[in-house]
Amino acid sequence: MTKCYLSYHNITSSLGFDSNIVFEHLKNQKSAIQLVEDATRFYKSFHGAVIPTQTLSAAFQSINAQSEYTRLEEMLILSLSKTIKASAIEFNGRVGLIISTTKGNIDVLNGQNYFPKERAYLSQLGYILKDYFGFKNEAIIISNACVSGVLAVTIAKRYLQEDVYDHVFVVAGDLVSDFVVSGFNSFQAMSNVPCRPYDKNRTGINLGEVAASVLVTSDKAKLSEDAVELLGEGSCNDANHISGPSRTGEGLYRSITSALKEANLKPNDIDYLSAHGTATLFNDEMEAIAFNRIGLSKTPLNSLKGYFGHTLGASGLLETIIGMQSLYQNTLIASAGFEALGVSKPLNIITKTTVKEVQTFLKTASGFGGCNTAVLFRKVS
Repeated sequence: MTKCYLSYHNITSSLGFDSNIVFEHLKNQKSAIQLVEDATRFYKSFHGAVIPTQTLSAAFQSINAQSEYTRLEEMLILSLSKTIKASAIEFNGRVGLIISTTKGNIDVLNGQNYFPKERAYLSQLGYILKDYFGFKNEAIIISNACVSGVLAVTIAKRYLQEDVYDHVFVVAGDLVSDFVVSGFNSFQAMSNVPCRPYDKNRTGINLGEVAASVLVTSDKAKLSEDAVELLGEGSCNDANHISGPSRTGEGLYRSITSALKEANLKPNDIDYLSAHGTATLFNDEMEAIAFNRIGLSKTPLNSLKGYFGHTLGASGLLETIIGMQSLYQNTLIASAGFEALGVSKPLNIITKTTVKEVQTFLKTASGFGGCNTAVLFRKVS
Protein backbone atom coordinates (compact mmCIF):
# COMPACT_ATOMS: atom_id res chain seq x y z
CA MET A 1 0.00 0.00 0.00
CA THR A 2 1.27 3.46 -0.94
CA LYS A 3 2.47 5.45 2.06
CA CYS A 4 1.05 8.95 2.38
CA TYR A 5 2.59 11.94 4.12
CA LEU A 6 1.57 15.42 5.18
CA SER A 7 4.41 17.76 4.36
CA TYR A 8 4.78 21.51 3.72
CA HIS A 9 2.01 23.63 5.19
CA ASN A 10 0.81 27.09 6.14
CA ILE A 11 -1.63 28.64 8.60
CA THR A 12 -3.05 32.09 7.82
CA SER A 13 -4.87 33.24 10.93
CA SER A 14 -5.44 35.98 13.48
CA LEU A 15 -2.42 34.57 15.36
CA GLY A 16 -0.12 35.01 12.37
CA PHE A 17 0.37 34.07 8.74
CA ASP A 18 2.96 31.33 9.32
CA SER A 19 2.57 27.93 11.01
CA ASN A 20 5.72 28.26 13.12
CA ILE A 21 4.74 31.72 14.38
CA VAL A 22 1.25 30.48 15.23
CA PHE A 23 2.64 27.53 17.18
CA GLU A 24 4.95 29.80 19.17
CA HIS A 25 1.91 31.86 20.20
CA LEU A 26 0.12 28.68 21.27
CA LYS A 27 3.08 27.61 23.40
CA ASN A 28 2.71 30.94 25.19
CA GLN A 29 -1.04 30.30 25.46
CA LYS A 30 -1.91 33.39 23.44
CA SER A 31 -5.52 33.31 22.23
CA ALA A 32 -6.91 35.19 19.25
CA ILE A 33 -10.41 35.30 20.72
CA GLN A 34 -11.58 38.79 21.61
CA LEU A 35 -14.70 40.93 21.61
CA VAL A 36 -15.66 41.66 18.00
CA GLU A 37 -17.63 44.84 17.39
CA ASP A 38 -18.24 44.91 13.65
CA ALA A 39 -21.73 45.52 12.30
CA THR A 40 -20.79 43.97 8.93
CA ARG A 41 -20.34 40.64 10.71
CA PHE A 42 -23.23 40.85 13.19
CA TYR A 43 -25.56 43.52 14.51
CA LYS A 44 -24.23 43.14 18.05
CA SER A 45 -20.84 42.39 19.57
CA PHE A 46 -19.67 38.81 20.05
CA HIS A 47 -16.53 36.92 21.04
CA GLY A 48 -14.57 35.47 18.15
CA ALA A 49 -11.24 35.36 16.32
CA VAL A 50 -11.09 37.37 13.09
CA ILE A 51 -8.22 38.39 10.82
CA PRO A 52 -7.86 42.22 10.74
CA THR A 53 -8.88 43.46 7.30
CA GLN A 54 -5.91 45.82 6.98
CA THR A 55 -3.46 43.03 7.85
CA LEU A 56 -5.02 40.70 5.29
CA SER A 57 -5.13 43.38 2.57
CA ALA A 58 -1.49 44.38 3.10
CA ALA A 59 -0.32 40.77 2.93
CA PHE A 60 -2.35 40.07 -0.20
CA GLN A 61 -1.08 43.17 -1.98
CA SER A 62 2.46 41.88 -1.53
CA ILE A 63 1.83 38.99 -3.94
CA ASN A 64 0.78 41.38 -6.75
CA ALA A 65 -2.39 39.57 -7.82
CA GLN A 66 -3.74 40.88 -11.12
CA SER A 67 -7.46 40.49 -10.39
CA GLU A 68 -9.86 41.29 -7.56
CA TYR A 69 -10.68 38.54 -5.11
CA THR A 70 -13.12 38.08 -2.24
CA ARG A 71 -11.90 38.06 1.34
CA LEU A 72 -12.00 34.26 1.53
CA GLU A 73 -10.22 33.89 -1.81
CA GLU A 74 -7.46 36.21 -0.59
CA MET A 75 -7.01 34.09 2.55
CA LEU A 76 -6.91 30.83 0.59
CA ILE A 77 -4.54 32.18 -2.06
CA LEU A 78 -2.18 33.61 0.56
CA SER A 79 -1.98 30.32 2.44
CA LEU A 80 -1.74 28.02 -0.57
CA SER A 81 0.84 30.17 -2.37
CA LYS A 82 3.25 29.73 0.57
CA THR A 83 2.75 25.97 0.69
CA ILE A 84 3.21 25.59 -3.06
CA LYS A 85 6.36 27.72 -3.01
CA ALA A 86 7.88 25.74 -0.13
CA SER A 87 7.18 22.43 -1.86
CA ALA A 88 8.84 23.45 -5.18
CA ILE A 89 6.54 21.03 -7.01
CA GLU A 90 6.01 21.59 -10.72
CA PHE A 91 2.40 21.27 -11.82
CA ASN A 92 1.40 18.54 -14.23
CA GLY A 93 -1.55 16.20 -14.63
CA ARG A 94 -0.45 14.25 -11.54
CA VAL A 95 -0.97 17.12 -9.08
CA GLY A 96 -4.40 17.56 -7.50
CA LEU A 97 -6.20 20.31 -5.59
CA ILE A 98 -8.79 19.82 -2.84
CA ILE A 99 -10.63 22.76 -1.25
CA SER A 100 -12.40 22.42 2.09
CA THR A 101 -15.04 24.96 3.14
CA THR A 102 -18.49 24.91 4.65
CA LYS A 103 -19.87 28.23 3.41
CA GLY A 104 -17.37 29.47 0.82
CA ASN A 105 -18.08 32.98 -0.46
CA ILE A 106 -21.39 33.22 1.37
CA ASP A 107 -20.67 36.89 2.12
CA VAL A 108 -21.21 37.90 -1.53
CA LEU A 109 -24.94 37.41 -0.96
CA ASN A 110 -24.83 40.37 1.40
CA GLY A 111 -26.31 43.43 -0.29
CA GLN A 112 -23.20 45.45 0.59
CA ASN A 113 -20.93 43.17 -1.45
CA TYR A 114 -20.09 44.14 -5.04
CA PHE A 115 -19.01 40.70 -6.31
CA PRO A 116 -21.56 38.85 -8.49
CA LYS A 117 -23.91 36.57 -6.57
CA GLU A 118 -22.74 33.59 -8.65
CA ARG A 119 -19.45 33.79 -6.75
CA ALA A 120 -21.24 32.11 -3.84
CA TYR A 121 -21.33 28.78 -5.70
CA LEU A 122 -18.64 26.50 -4.28
CA SER A 123 -17.74 25.34 -7.78
CA GLN A 124 -16.75 28.91 -8.63
CA LEU A 125 -14.27 28.90 -5.77
CA GLY A 126 -12.71 25.81 -7.31
CA TYR A 127 -12.37 27.42 -10.75
CA ILE A 128 -10.86 30.59 -9.28
CA LEU A 129 -8.12 28.79 -7.32
CA LYS A 130 -7.42 26.34 -10.15
CA ASP A 131 -6.93 29.19 -12.62
CA TYR A 132 -4.93 31.38 -10.25
CA PHE A 133 -2.30 28.71 -9.57
CA GLY A 134 -2.47 26.93 -12.91
CA PHE A 135 -3.53 23.48 -11.75
CA LYS A 136 -4.06 21.09 -14.68
CA ASN A 137 -6.98 19.28 -13.03
CA GLU A 138 -10.34 20.46 -11.76
CA ALA A 139 -10.48 21.25 -8.05
CA ILE A 140 -12.40 18.93 -5.74
CA ILE A 141 -14.61 20.75 -3.21
CA ILE A 142 -15.22 19.10 0.18
CA SER A 143 -18.14 20.62 2.10
CA ASN A 144 -19.22 18.20 4.81
CA ALA A 145 -19.86 20.45 7.82
CA CYS A 146 -17.10 20.67 10.42
CA VAL A 147 -15.25 17.49 9.44
CA SER A 148 -14.46 18.95 6.02
CA GLY A 149 -10.87 20.02 6.75
CA VAL A 150 -9.64 16.68 8.05
CA LEU A 151 -11.86 14.70 5.66
CA ALA A 152 -10.13 16.50 2.76
CA VAL A 153 -6.83 15.06 3.94
CA THR A 154 -8.23 11.52 3.94
CA ILE A 155 -9.61 11.98 0.43
CA ALA A 156 -6.21 13.23 -0.75
CA LYS A 157 -4.68 10.07 0.72
CA ARG A 158 -7.15 7.91 -1.20
CA TYR A 159 -6.32 9.67 -4.48
CA LEU A 160 -2.65 8.88 -3.89
CA GLN A 161 -3.31 5.25 -3.01
CA GLU A 162 -5.51 4.82 -6.10
CA ASP A 163 -2.62 6.25 -8.16
CA VAL A 164 -4.71 9.13 -9.49
CA TYR A 165 -2.18 11.72 -8.26
CA ASP A 166 1.39 11.83 -6.99
CA HIS A 167 0.76 14.97 -4.91
CA VAL A 168 -2.38 16.70 -3.66
CA PHE A 169 -2.56 20.21 -2.24
CA VAL A 170 -5.32 20.69 0.32
CA VAL A 171 -6.48 24.18 1.29
CA ALA A 172 -9.25 24.98 3.76
CA GLY A 173 -10.96 28.16 4.88
CA ASP A 174 -14.11 29.82 6.15
CA LEU A 175 -15.15 33.32 7.17
CA VAL A 176 -16.80 34.80 10.22
CA SER A 177 -19.68 36.37 8.31
CA ASP A 178 -23.09 37.72 9.26
CA PHE A 179 -24.70 34.59 7.78
CA VAL A 180 -22.59 32.23 9.90
CA VAL A 181 -22.80 34.25 13.12
CA SER A 182 -26.58 34.71 12.86
CA GLY A 183 -27.00 30.98 12.23
CA PHE A 184 -25.13 29.90 15.35
CA ASN A 185 -26.79 32.68 17.33
CA SER A 186 -30.21 31.33 16.34
CA PHE A 187 -29.17 27.95 17.81
CA GLN A 188 -28.30 29.78 21.03
CA ALA A 189 -24.91 28.12 20.68
CA MET A 190 -22.75 31.27 20.95
CA SER A 191 -20.81 31.94 24.14
CA ASN A 192 -20.69 35.52 25.37
CA VAL A 193 -17.22 34.87 26.83
CA PRO A 194 -14.14 33.01 25.51
CA CYS A 195 -15.15 29.37 25.05
CA ARG A 196 -14.15 26.61 27.49
CA PRO A 197 -14.10 23.14 25.88
CA TYR A 198 -14.97 20.27 28.25
CA ASP A 199 -15.25 22.64 31.21
CA LYS A 200 -18.21 22.40 33.58
CA ASN A 201 -18.93 26.12 33.04
CA ARG A 202 -18.83 26.05 29.23
CA THR A 203 -21.63 28.00 27.56
CA GLY A 204 -21.06 27.49 23.83
CA ILE A 205 -18.77 28.25 20.93
CA ASN A 206 -16.80 31.19 19.60
CA LEU A 207 -16.36 31.49 15.83
CA GLY A 208 -13.08 32.10 14.06
CA GLU A 209 -11.70 32.50 10.55
CA VAL A 210 -8.60 30.79 9.19
CA ALA A 211 -7.08 29.57 5.95
CA ALA A 212 -4.78 26.56 6.13
CA SER A 213 -3.02 24.47 3.49
CA VAL A 214 -0.87 21.35 3.29
CA LEU A 215 0.84 19.13 0.76
CA VAL A 216 -0.22 15.49 0.87
CA THR A 217 2.31 13.37 -1.01
CA SER A 218 3.64 9.86 -1.52
CA ASP A 219 7.13 11.15 -2.41
CA LYS A 220 9.59 10.99 0.51
CA ALA A 221 11.84 13.40 -1.39
CA LYS A 222 9.18 16.09 -0.90
CA LEU A 223 8.90 15.99 2.88
CA SER A 224 9.29 18.93 5.24
CA GLU A 225 11.27 18.57 8.46
CA ASP A 226 8.03 18.21 10.44
CA ALA A 227 6.29 15.82 8.03
CA VAL A 228 4.03 13.06 9.35
CA GLU A 229 2.82 9.79 7.91
CA LEU A 230 -0.93 9.21 7.64
CA LEU A 231 -1.40 5.76 9.17
CA GLY A 232 -5.14 5.23 9.10
CA GLU A 233 -8.47 6.99 8.83
CA GLY A 234 -12.18 6.47 9.16
CA SER A 235 -15.37 8.41 8.59
CA CYS A 236 -18.86 7.49 9.77
CA ASN A 237 -22.21 9.26 9.95
CA ASP A 238 -24.26 8.55 13.06
CA ALA A 239 -27.54 9.59 11.33
CA ASN A 240 -28.85 10.96 14.62
CA HIS A 241 -30.03 14.54 14.00
CA ILE A 242 -29.35 17.50 11.70
CA SER A 243 -27.53 19.40 14.45
CA GLY A 244 -27.40 17.08 17.50
CA PRO A 245 -24.71 14.39 17.83
CA SER A 246 -25.35 10.78 18.80
CA ARG A 247 -25.93 10.36 22.53
CA THR A 248 -23.66 7.30 22.52
CA GLY A 249 -20.92 8.75 20.30
CA GLU A 250 -21.53 5.89 17.86
CA GLY A 251 -20.31 7.62 14.69
CA LEU A 252 -17.13 8.94 16.30
CA TYR A 253 -16.48 5.59 18.00
CA ARG A 254 -16.76 3.75 14.68
CA SER A 255 -14.56 6.31 12.90
CA ILE A 256 -11.77 5.89 15.46
CA THR A 257 -12.16 2.10 15.38
CA SER A 258 -11.76 2.13 11.59
CA ALA A 259 -8.68 4.36 11.76
CA LEU A 260 -7.04 2.12 14.39
CA LYS A 261 -7.75 -0.99 12.33
CA GLU A 262 -6.18 0.44 9.18
CA ALA A 263 -3.15 1.69 11.14
CA ASN A 264 -2.84 -1.63 12.99
CA LEU A 265 -2.62 0.25 16.28
CA LYS A 266 -4.25 -0.04 19.68
CA PRO A 267 -5.66 2.88 21.70
CA ASN A 268 -2.68 2.85 24.07
CA ASP A 269 -0.36 3.41 21.09
CA ILE A 270 -1.74 6.96 20.73
CA ASP A 271 0.40 9.59 22.48
CA TYR A 272 -1.88 12.58 21.97
CA LEU A 273 -5.48 13.26 20.99
CA SER A 274 -6.38 16.45 19.12
CA ALA A 275 -10.13 16.55 19.72
CA HIS A 276 -12.91 18.63 18.18
CA GLY A 277 -14.07 20.17 21.47
CA THR A 278 -16.49 22.91 20.43
CA ALA A 279 -17.44 23.82 24.04
CA THR A 280 -21.12 23.12 23.45
CA LEU A 281 -22.90 20.93 26.01
CA PHE A 282 -23.83 18.14 23.62
CA ASN A 283 -20.68 17.90 21.46
CA ASP A 284 -18.20 17.70 24.34
CA GLU A 285 -20.32 15.12 26.18
CA MET A 286 -20.63 12.98 23.05
CA GLU A 287 -16.86 13.05 22.50
CA ALA A 288 -16.15 12.09 26.12
CA ILE A 289 -18.46 9.06 25.76
CA ALA A 290 -16.87 7.98 22.47
CA PHE A 291 -13.30 8.40 23.76
CA ASN A 292 -14.10 6.33 26.85
CA ARG A 293 -15.76 3.60 24.80
CA ILE A 294 -12.60 3.26 22.70
CA GLY A 295 -10.22 3.31 25.70
CA LEU A 296 -8.77 6.82 25.38
CA SER A 297 -9.77 8.27 28.75
CA LYS A 298 -6.11 8.52 29.86
CA THR A 299 -4.68 9.83 26.59
CA PRO A 300 -3.53 13.50 26.80
CA LEU A 301 -6.18 15.53 25.02
CA ASN A 302 -6.79 19.13 24.03
CA SER A 303 -9.14 21.30 22.03
CA LEU A 304 -7.73 24.30 20.17
CA LYS A 305 -11.06 26.13 19.96
CA GLY A 306 -10.08 28.31 22.91
CA TYR A 307 -7.32 29.85 20.76
CA PHE A 308 -8.88 30.14 17.30
CA GLY A 309 -12.59 29.72 17.92
CA HIS A 310 -14.44 27.25 15.71
CA THR A 311 -13.10 27.78 12.19
CA LEU A 312 -15.68 25.45 10.58
CA GLY A 313 -14.36 23.87 7.36
CA ALA A 314 -10.80 24.90 8.21
CA SER A 315 -10.78 23.58 11.79
CA GLY A 316 -9.77 19.99 11.02
CA LEU A 317 -6.84 20.98 8.80
CA LEU A 318 -5.73 23.80 11.10
CA GLU A 319 -5.67 21.46 14.09
CA THR A 320 -3.90 18.73 12.10
CA ILE A 321 -1.08 21.15 11.26
CA ILE A 322 -0.81 22.13 14.94
CA GLY A 323 -0.64 18.40 15.71
CA MET A 324 2.26 18.05 13.26
CA GLN A 325 4.08 20.83 15.10
CA SER A 326 3.32 19.18 18.44
CA LEU A 327 5.01 15.97 17.29
CA TYR A 328 7.97 17.77 15.74
CA GLN A 329 8.56 19.99 18.78
CA ASN A 330 7.52 17.34 21.34
CA THR A 331 5.19 19.88 22.90
CA LEU A 332 1.58 19.40 23.97
CA ILE A 333 -0.47 22.61 24.05
CA ALA A 334 -2.74 23.33 27.01
CA SER A 335 -6.47 23.29 26.31
CA ALA A 336 -7.38 26.96 26.75
CA GLY A 337 -10.25 27.84 29.09
CA PHE A 338 -10.37 24.50 30.89
CA GLU A 339 -10.57 24.46 34.69
CA ALA A 340 -12.85 21.65 35.87
CA LEU A 341 -14.21 18.64 33.99
CA GLY A 342 -17.79 19.14 32.85
CA VAL A 343 -18.56 15.87 31.05
CA SER A 344 -19.82 12.60 32.49
CA LYS A 345 -16.79 10.48 31.55
CA PRO A 346 -13.12 10.94 32.56
CA LEU A 347 -10.75 12.70 30.16
CA ASN A 348 -7.06 13.58 30.48
CA ILE A 349 -7.30 17.26 29.49
CA ILE A 350 -3.92 18.97 28.97
CA THR A 351 -4.01 21.84 31.47
CA LYS A 352 -0.43 23.05 31.07
CA THR A 353 1.71 23.27 27.96
CA THR A 354 4.07 20.33 28.38
CA VAL A 355 7.31 19.13 26.77
CA LYS A 356 6.88 15.41 26.11
CA GLU A 357 8.27 12.91 23.61
CA VAL A 358 5.38 12.05 21.28
CA GLN A 359 5.34 9.89 18.16
CA THR A 360 1.67 9.41 17.24
CA PHE A 361 -1.46 11.54 17.40
CA LEU A 362 -5.13 11.12 16.61
CA LYS A 363 -7.17 13.94 15.09
CA THR A 364 -10.94 13.74 15.36
CA ALA A 365 -13.77 15.94 14.14
CA SER A 366 -17.56 15.86 14.31
CA GLY A 367 -20.20 18.06 12.74
CA PHE A 368 -23.78 18.82 11.82
CA GLY A 369 -25.69 16.07 10.09
CA GLY A 370 -23.95 13.43 12.23
CA CYS A 371 -20.63 13.40 10.35
CA ASN A 372 -17.50 12.13 12.13
CA THR A 373 -13.90 11.63 10.97
CA ALA A 374 -10.77 10.28 12.69
CA VAL A 375 -7.21 10.19 11.35
CA LEU A 376 -4.00 8.80 12.85
CA PHE A 377 -0.58 10.35 12.19
CA ARG A 378 2.99 9.41 13.12
CA LYS A 379 6.37 11.12 12.92
CA VAL A 380 8.39 10.17 9.87
CA SER A 381 11.35 8.07 10.99
